Order: sequence, then C-alpha cells, then structure tokens
Amino acid sequence: MFLLGYDSGTSSIKATLLNAQTGQVESSCCWPPTEMPIQSPQPGFAEQNPQLWWDNLKGATARVLAESGVNPADIKAIGISYQMHGLVCVDKAMTVIRPSIIWCDSRAVKIGQKAVQKIGAKKCLKNLLNLPGNFTAGKLRWVKENEPPNFKRVFKIMLPGDWLAMKMTGLAATTASGLSEMILWDFIKRKPADFLMKHYGFDESFLPEIVPTFGMQGQLTAAAANELGLMAGTPVTYRAGDQPNNALSLNVLNPGEIAATAGTSGVVYGISNKAAYDPKSRVNTFLHVNDTPKACRNGVLLCVNGTGRLNSWLKHNVMAGKDYPEMNALAEKIAVGSDGLVILPYGNGAERTLENNNIGASIQNLDLNTHHLGHILRASQEGIVFALNYGLEIMKDMGLRIKTVRAGKANMFLSGIFAKTFASLTGAMVELYNTDGSEGAARGAGLGAEIYKSAPEAFATLKKLQTIEPDAKMKPACKKAYGNWLKALEKAGI
Repeated sequence: MFLLGYDSGTSSIKATLLNAQTGQVESSCCWPPTEMPIQSPQPGFAEQNPQLWWDNLKGATARVLAESGVNPADIKAIGISYQMHGLVCVDKAMTVIRPSIIWCDSRAVKIGQKAVQKIGAKKCLKNLLNLPGNFTAGKLRWVKENEPPNFKRVFKIMLPGDWLAMKMTGLAATTASGLSEMILWDFIKRKPADFLMKHYGFDESFLPEIVPTFGMQGQLTAAAANELGLMAGTPVTYRAGDQPNNALSLNVLNPGEIAATAGTSGVVYGISNKAAYDPKSRVNTFLHVNDTPKACRNGVLLCVNGTGRLNSWLKHNVMAGKDYPEMNALAEKIAVGSDGLVILPYGNGAERTLENNNIGASIQNLDLNTHHLGHILRASQEGIVFALNYGLEIMKDMGLRIKTVRAGKANMFLSGIFAKTFASLTGAMVELYNTDGSEGAARGAGLGAEIYKSAPEAFATLKKLQTIEPDAKMKPACKKAYGNWLKALEKAGI
C-alpha cells in the first residue's frame, strides 16, 4: 500500500511514493531537470503558466512510477503541497484565463495599502490577523483594475494547489487554510471574509467549494489518470500550502513547535494557539493544517523571499559552473563576519518583513584589497541568516519562544555555515530530518484517507539526521556581524 505526495514549487515539482506501512520512500523525483522559468513582464512582476506545473507533475509521476515499479492500483491516496499565495483564474470551462500571478509578485502592494486605509487597520488585524498586503485577494483586484476583459471571464479563483487538484479531480475546491493564505478568511466569524471581498469588488461566488484539509477532496478522473499513468478513482485526500505542509512533514503541529525551510524563499513557521498578529503585518498568521473550531492552531509565518534565490543567482551568474558544495567550501575558508562585507539578500520582490518594500539585493562595505569570491559567498549565507533573524525578533515580540527549530536536511540547511550561523545567532537548537514537502504531502494523504489514525502513527518512522547546537564561542562574532548588517539595512532606508 502506497501514498503519493506532490510538492509543487516555484522551481520544480517533486513527487514521492511512500510505503504506508514501513514509512520508507520507494521513489522520489524532482522534475524538470532544470528550474522552471518565472516570467517577469514588468519589474516586480512574477508569473508562471499553470500548464507548466501540470506538465512537470506528469514528468515527475512518470519517473517515480518507472523507478519504483509500483502498481498504480496499490496507490491508495494522493496529497498535494503547493507554492502559496498565487492566483489562478479560470472561466466556466475551467480554462486558465491568464498566467498565474505567483507568490513573489509585487504588483498588489499598493492595492493592499489602499484597502487598509479604507477598511481600517484595526478591523483588518482583528478579523484577518493580517493586513491585506500583497496576497491573492489583492492580485485579483489588480486583474479587475488592469485587465477588465480577463476579469469578466473569471468564474473561480484558486491557489496553485487547488488548480492542480482540479486538474486531477475535475472539482474546483479550496480549504479554509487556503483561504487564510489568500487573506480571505475571517478568523472571528470562521468564514470567508465578505467585507474584504466587498471592498475589492468581487463576489463570494468566485471562491470554490471549501473542503477539509484532510479528507476526501475528489477522485482522479479517467482523463487525469490516463495522463498521469495512475488509476481512475484514486482519492485526493490532502492539500496544503508549502509552509504549513513543511511544518506537517516535520511533525510540527502543536503550540510552541517551530519549522523552518530555506529553499527559494526562507521561512520560519511557528505554531500558536492564539490569535496573534504583528501590528505591521511583517510576519503573517494563517490557519494551520490541523486547526479545528475546538482547538485553535495558527501558523505564524516569517518569509524572506530572496533566500535560495540569492544562492541560485550566485551559482548561475558568478560561479562559472561550480556547484553548491564547492561554493560552501570556498565560503568556509572565510571567518565569521566576512571581514566586514555585508550582503542584503533581497531582490526577489517586495519583502513582508520590510513592510512590503522592495529594496533589492546589495553588497556593502566591499574592500577591493581585502575581499574576494569566498567573502561574497559567506556574506551571502550570513546575510540570509541575518534577514531571518530580523524576522524572528518580530515573532518573539508576538510571544513566540524559539528554542528548537526543525528543518529538512535540504537546500540551504545542507550548508554547515548556514546551519551553524543560524543556530549560534538565534540561540535555537536546529534539528534536521530526513523529510521534505512531497514526503509530508504523502503522509498527509495517509492521514486524510485514515490509513493513519493519528499524527503519531503517521510520523512514527520520521528520522532525525543531525542536531546542530548553538556555538557559544561563535555567538559574539555572529552578533557583531549582525549589528553591521543592521547598519547596512538602515542605510538602505529601512
């Protein structure tokens, strides 16, 4: 008996086939081999064609089926994790109207600001636990203002994962957690935020059906099964945004538990049982996957857009063919603090922790007689840690206490410099696990299909690979370097 999990990211689609009984991964594959492109028709814009996700999801599925030899009839449930905050608009024929406006697109910043001015920050924060900001709802308003013919065609709006589930099942649906990602969930009334939709000028009929995060969300149609090489009728039983799902994959479900990831974006995600919010909405609160009316579970999310994106940019534009391990080796030769070199790791859209300002990436204090490539590589990793710590200070002001952080051993956490700097500066012990978003989605599917009766059963086979403790000797140098970084951020106007 097997579970199939998908993680639909910005760069690739990952599929994992998990043996439900043993918890062992039978096969796992990222597709395509090179990163999926992001279109930027104007500065600050970021779009992808949803068909690209579907085509690469098919590629990933074919690879795991071929590699594992698993009979599709033995796959009992499917789970989906997806890039958050994107907007997919479809017409009555479920045809995509325009490219998806994805998470790192900045075009709706001013629209969100105007909504706060009109509605009032107090009501927004009380009911939405966020300011409307540069999220899905504001992106739809942008379509209404700038593309009236497209807006007139809109029948339903969906998040990227909702659209993939629709392609599989033929059913347009979302979750309450998904609506909170759109900033369209009223936490007081526990229903769609009609006051914000009224302000933006679109009807609640645009929203698809609300289904539970865990449970029957539809079955593979014959057409979808034929395209994917799977069995018609296979149930889709779980979906969640990538960061709530990353927390699930690490068994982070209870108040006080913290998950982190450092892929294209860098995220720290903490669980709270309170309606906590930042008055400036620099970090954001969403419904966590296991929230219920009787047991509040909110996820407080800190996001830095430019994390792995900066590392990827350096690899492709500076490193002349060298790979990440070689980059890490060069960075390790440099002392903590990079001899005063500072990098602000932004430049991938408006940053929430900077109150939706887009200040770009920058290098400061460059000394042509002292600094070389190794300094740039170390300063970039330190800059990412410092940007995350800047947001962590906001989370601490909201009452979250950060003692232990769980993460998958992947992406930036493969770098010893990154992980050790993070632990030493924040004071948090970092635990690295043998899991990722697609494996988490597979376990979520098992919970949704009731193959697993509880979270402890679902995560009984989760293995911790490494523990990184704060280095007391390293901490003073980290704090000094962080102070230099803060001065550079102040020079940038923040």
